[in-house]
Amino acid sequence: MVNDARVVAVLGPTNTGKTTYAIERMLAHRTGVIGLPLRLLAREVYDRIVALRGPSVVALVTGEERIVPPRTQYWVCTVEAMPEGMGADLVAIDEIQLCADPERGHVFTDRLLRARGLHETLFLGSDTMRGTIASLVPKAQFMRRERMSELTYTGQKKTSRMKPRSAIVGFSVENVYAIAELIRRQKGGAAVVMGALSPRTRNAQVEMYQNGDVDYLVATDAIGMGLNLDVDHVAFSALSKFDGRRMRPLAPNELAQIAGRAGRGFKSGTFGVTGDARPLDDQVAKAITDHNFTPQNKINWRNHALQFGSVDWLIATLEAPSDNERLIRAREADDLRALKTLAQIDEVFARATDGPSVRLLWDVCRIPDFRGISHAEHAGLLETIFTDLHQRGEISEDWLARQIKRIDRTDGDIDALSKRLAFIRTWTYVAQRKGWTRDESHWREASRVVEDRLSDALHERLTQRFVDRRTSVLLRRLGQKEAMVAEVNETGEVTVEGEFVGKLDGFRFRADKGAGGAEEKTIKSAALQALAPQFHLRADRFYNAPDTEIDFTEQGGLMWGSSAVGKLVAGSDPLKPSVEVFVDDVAGPEVAQKVQRRLQHFIDRKVAAQFEPLLALSKDETLNGLARGFAFQLVENFGLLPRAKVADEVKALDQDARGALRKHGVRFGQFTIFMPLLLKPAPTRLRLVLWSLTKGLSEFPESPPPGLVTIPVDAGAPEGADTMSGYRNAGSRAIRIDMLERLADMLRAEDSRGGFEAKPDMLSITGMTLEQFSELMTGLGYKAEKGERAKVKTVTEVMPQAAKDVPADTPVMDVAAEAAEGAITEAPKPPEPADTPAEVAAIIDEGIAPIIEEAARTQELDDNIPDVAENENPQGTAPDAEIAGAEMEVFYTFTWGRAPRANQNQRRGGDRPQGKGKPQGKGRKGAARGDKGDKAKTFSAKPKRHEKPIDPDNPFAAALMGLKDNK
Repeated sequence: MVNDARVVAVLGPTNTGKTTYAIERMLAHRTGVIGLPLRLLAREVYDRIVALRGPSVVALVTGEERIVPPRTQYWVCTVEAMPEGMGADLVAIDEIQLCADPERGHVFTDRLLRARGLHETLFLGSDTMRGTIASLVPKAQFMRRERMSELTYTGQKKTSRMKPRSAIVGFSVENVYAIAELIRRQKGGAAVVMGALSPRTRNAQVEMYQNGDVDYLVATDAIGMGLNLDVDHVAFSALSKFDGRRMRPLAPNELAQIAGRAGRGFKSGTFGVTGDARPLDDQVAKAITDHNFTPQNKINWRNHALQFGSVDWLIATLEAPSDNERLIRAREADDLRALKTLAQIDEVFARATDGPSVRLLWDVCRIPDFRGISHAEHAGLLETIFTDLHQRGEISEDWLARQIKRIDRTDGDIDALSKRLAFIRTWTYVAQRKGWTRDESHWREASRVVEDRLSDALHERLTQRFVDRRTSVLLRRLGQKEAMVAEVNETGEVTVEGEFVGKLDGFRFRADKGAGGAEEKTIKSAALQALAPQFHLRADRFYNAPDTEIDFTEQGGLMWGSSAVGKLVAGSDPLKPSVEVFVDDVAGPEVAQKVQRRLQHFIDRKVAAQFEPLLALSKDETLNGLARGFAFQLVENFGLLPRAKVADEVKALDQDARGALRKHGVRFGQFTIFMPLLLKPAPTRLRLVLWSLTKGLSEFPESPPPGLVTIPVDAGAPEGADTMSGYRNAGSRAIRIDMLERLADMLRAEDSRGGFEAKPDMLSITGMTLEQFSELMTGLGYKAEKGERAKVKTVTEVMPQAAKDVPADTPVMDVAAEAAEGAITEAPKPPEPADTPAEVAAIIDEGIAPIIEEAARTQELDDNIPDVAENENPQGTAPDAEIAGAEMEVFYTFTWGRAPRANQNQRRGGDRPQGKGKPQGKGRKGAARGDKGDKAKTFSAKPKRHEKPIDPDNPFAAALMGLKDNK
């Protein structure tokens, strides 16, 4: 239909206000129709006109949406859905250059040739259409509009360096998602816009971008079709696209259409490439910035004069060629392909035998393949719809209800929701067709409700996946350089501007574990900036906190409650460790110094309290000579010295020196010189830490559990760790130092040469079985020989009365703590007061057995046992004849197992036990000559007086010297 109305082609690049001009012209008339390339753009224009004229006079008609008020004056439609023959005053077609589009071009060409307004017709688009429009519409007038802002090419730039208010363009769903995910990690998030989105989802995403919730937009080329967005920069992530048939490079004019979205109004914009896209050729970039493109002299066309006499006639007219050289026959579209497929079905072909049935078949074939599953499946769906419509005059409501209900689900991920949205678009399109359903309004509403529900769910999933609101908010506030409000709750959780960003652990900020990469850096930067005042408040609270709130770990860490605030490091003195604090740099040096001072006070007081006896020893000015030197060694070794390492020094100490040291609680044991009070669990725990610091260990040995007499030997522990733990290694187990000395006192009374068996008291104080005790003795240097014998039953009926009368709490006598060389063991041994200070009793409340030696056992009460005849068995025992059948028991015989050594004149303390064995070999004369070999073999408990001087540490030295003088 061609008339004498005014036809104007408004041509020019993007951002020239062409669409706005068309809206103004339409509203200047009483009625009007505007056709737009996308339903997204149609919804945008519809909203703009409704805002100006109200919803009662504005209609929206797309393939899937139909809003038609009774008094409609202005129609906003997609180009395919434009009503024909309405006689509107103005008709406008936007993006007229799409006449060259391989898929939809023939529809735009048809509107170019046939759509006219009664008073005015507008064609809006690129200047490349000037020659074609002039040729096909000779009466057309041309209006050139210039771009209102400058467009500049900036080259290639990494996505991570993209400035805010940028749009990154991809040409596939996978590419768009990948870019959006990258921006979420690096920039806090992006809005996603694709042509496949429903208007509701698209509008929600665009609104999120427009109001500043996110600063980035990731989109397909859908944004090139007139969408008005606040974009400063457009970056292409690819320069080719799949056009439905093949991958092809984008033409310069297509790139310009998208790049032109940058810069709105009079605000200039830029464009470039990113990702794997290669930089644009200089000529292409210049063509885009100058808006100078190759004219479109050929456009797609399809015959509009269709004949519906039969299916074959319809196909023939659709494929008819044009006689105009500018009009090239469009490639086979989806609707024509579907028609050919259905025509091959006998039932369909039999039904489509007249004009109305062929027209109905053609209307059904024009249902778009929104689902995009397969051509055969789409054809199957069309066959069902056509059969229902032809046979019943309407689509089965039960069948339609099942189809919609199957889609009405909002669970699943983005892909699942996108597929359901594509499916519901089919039923939304069907519901919009007049006369296809019995209750059109019901099904239109039903399909719309499902689409809206799916759209909202998809928007939510897109936001969850591609937007980190926390990072986005923090980045925006950082960019604005405004002071941010930070809050720290009782558990240390930190929120900045209401967003959870991590936890404050002591004086170090731990960013949320869910963040990573650039996101973590952003969160930490924002949090630390806002936390600066919080650090000072927390430092004041920490400085005034009591020592009970602070503790050290067995690895040298310093804790404030559950927060690590520092660690111990070696100082100039073993008992004066230094402190290294854990404070973030942003807290400032004042906070770090305050934390350091408080921790130093804590550890100094802890050392003073736990090592009070040792510090008192180090400060005793009355000590002099050898005693002072020995005290220095004890302090250096935290109050524990293996006797074998200081045997010469111990021997050199006279009785006065030893007495002075004993006043400080120093005990001279056979194996270890130690201070009993330092064997408590608390000093032991601290001692191991301080010792590990002096040794420069990377991993500190842990203190043993309190109260255990023996513990397993840690084969991987550094040398000396057993002593610092308060134990001595003996085989596979280590025995506590104080209990070892008690055991040594018991062993001193045994015949280590002839062999002896373990007494119950020995097993009792070690808490071991006989087998375990044998391993311990082996570790101490003894040989253990295992044997078996008939178990002899005890005669309980003839228990000596004297033994029964002995009170259970009869005190035992103390035995000397050390066996000095040359001591006379047969002499009576009264308690040694210097070795059992009153402080020793304090150990018992911490699980350490008191350091009180076993008394010499009371005389065996053999006199009270009844006489037994020579040929009579004691009650409770078996005669010799029955031994073979008696129950057997295991026993061990222990003998000193060290090999003899030459030059034993200066035997190391604790290296050899003293027992009741008799001298052998050369006898007294040889011993008098100083034959050390025999002496080493005998392990005699009776060294001859003239072999070496009496040890001044022996508590009976005075008495022995008196006896010697009397002789």
